[in-house]
Order: sequence, then structure tokens, then C-alpha cells
Amino acid sequence: QVHLVESGGGLVQAGDSLRLSCAASERTFNGGAMGWFRQTPGKEHEFVAAILINWNGGVRYYADSVKGRFTISRDNAENTIYLQMNILKPEDTAVYYCTQTGRVKAGVQNAGTYDSWGQGTQVTVSS
Repeated sequence: QVHLVESGGGLVQAGDSLRLSCAASERTFNGGAMGWFRQTPGKEHEFVAAILINWNGGVRYYADSVKGRFTISRDNAENTIYLQMNILKPEDTAVYYCTQTGRVKAGVQNAGTYDSWGQGTQVTVSS
């Protein structure tokens, strides 16, 4: 498994921005993916965003609830992905998890696709 470490969570007000980072212990190659999920108490992991790695850098996917507000990006040299979150809303409050797989098996929006998960970072948005 790849070791993932998230950082960047915190407490902000509605309308503010945050950037999450996820440092991976090794590189993800073509055919793999890295992404972000979030979870609130009593609920399952919810897909947020992902990058499917390919020869052209990657294809980005977003949940409808964050499209236009969140941006996922990747720094190949540092084996790091980022989640830029703008215009945050109280409903974005959750623990955010970084995920990784060397081979996408069931779609990038499916939590079961991913083999490695970070420890999570809390994002709290006050109204």
C-alpha cells in the first residue's frame, strides 16, 4: 500500500477557501488514480474529486456538489495532490480523505476502487 498523509484542514467561515494537500510515499502511474473523499458521522464515504492518471497528465472528475468550486491538481515531481476548495459551504463540513490506487477497477467515484487511504483531515465550515 501507498502511504498517504493529508494536511490543510481547518475551521473557516462560509465563502472562504482552503487547500488540502496529500503527500504520497510513491508515484502513481498511468492507469491509476488519486482522489478525495469526505465523510460525516453516520454516513458513508462521499466522492469529491479524482484524477485518473494517463499519458496526458490526467483526467479530472468532480462530484456535482463541488463542481465549479473545488479543483484537484497534481504535482508529479513531489507525488502530491491538492484540493483547492473555494466558496466553502457549511455542507462541505466533513473529514476529507486522500485515496490512491495503482489500477482503477470500478470507476474513480467508487470508494472500493482505492487501495490506500490517508488518515483524514477535518474541514469545518461555519455559517
